[in-house]
Amino acid sequence: MTLKNRHTVIIGTGASIPPRVVPNHHFTDNEFFMDYGEPVESGNNRRIIEKFRQITDIGERRYADDDIMASDLATEAGSAAVEDAGIDPESLDYIIVAHNFGDILADNLRSDFVPSLAARVKHNLAVANPECIAYDLPFGCPGWIQGVIQSDYFLRSGDASRALVIGAETLSRVSDPHDRDSMIYSDGAGAAVLEAREVAEPVGILAHAARSDTIDHAKLLWMGESFNPEYKDNTLFLKMFGRKLYNYALTNVPGVVKQSLDRAGLDLSAVAKVFLHQANAKMDEAILVRLFRLYDAGQPDTKAVMPMSISWLGNSSVATVPTLLDLVRRGKMDGHELRAGDVVVFASVGAGMNINSVVYRWV
Repeated sequence: MTLKNRHTVIIGTGASIPPRVVPNHHFTDNEFFMDYGEPVESGNNRRIIEKFRQITDIGERRYADDDIMASDLATEAGSAAVEDAGIDPESLDYIIVAHNFGDILADNLRSDFVPSLAARVKHNLAVANPECIAYDLPFGCPGWIQGVIQSDYFLRSGDASRALVIGAETLSRVSDPHDRDSMIYSDGAGAAVLEAREVAEPVGILAHAARSDTIDHAKLLWMGESFNPEYKDNTLFLKMFGRKLYNYALTNVPGVVKQSLDRAGLDLSAVAKVFLHQANAKMDEAILVRLFRLYDAGQPDTKAVMPMSISWLGNSSVATVPTLLDLVRRGKMDGHELRAGDVVVFASVGAGMNINSVVYRWV
């Protein structure tokens, strides 16, 4: 196989969507606080929740059962992807698991990283091959896409032939019930098997781009104590400066997507679908509008171009993009399908300062 004609293609996908549905009214009796400890419009949660839905489009989300951890979700998604690809898992050269908080039990809110989640997944899949390298990738919400980018380097170099890339998270266990942002987060996992193929014309991954802005944006997300001043056990929860993150995403994501398209030698008009991290529906729509403006391409047909699952799955961080891809591939997203030759973009933003984008031609 010549390296010049070696290209990375997706040959299987899988997802683990927890069966436990948590609708917005689940938060009706929560006592929300501002970051300085004052109650938020005490007694008026219904209005808070409705405003939240209007902004994010989230009506419900999924939580894992109490005895299920991120590595369990990752194993289920990875196993489904391997089965979909029709391969022997022993033929995998890499198992990469993107996550941010490790395994967390519902009754013990401590992150467990040892052994790595990738090692746990490899063990659960009963892969004995010692040359199958398993490692974790913490990169915020763009972690799964970053795993795809790393795999592309491994596969195109000739050093590897197959990789399983998984994104898994249980954000429900790091969210402060007294913080309105807790309504955003959810649990889940998504996965894809990537394979090196020798083909005359470029297919699969055509190009990618990424950036990390740490000088001014490294602390837009952090782990902090509950906003409830009476919460005394020092448990740390995920916190964020939502407005600043929103502005950072709108300012920078369109440019990174354009950079990846430029590297692929393609115009926006060639793109059939944009798979964007499911963080906030209004934010994603605004990002797409700004991307179209970069090309003077008019107003996008958002529903046709950008499949969205956030209204019923919420934000599961690294799992949103691969889960969305699996849903589309399996015909579970009305109005969306992938045909051979379609050019799609995978893009994500998160961790306060990381953005990436992959341009892919479907086989």
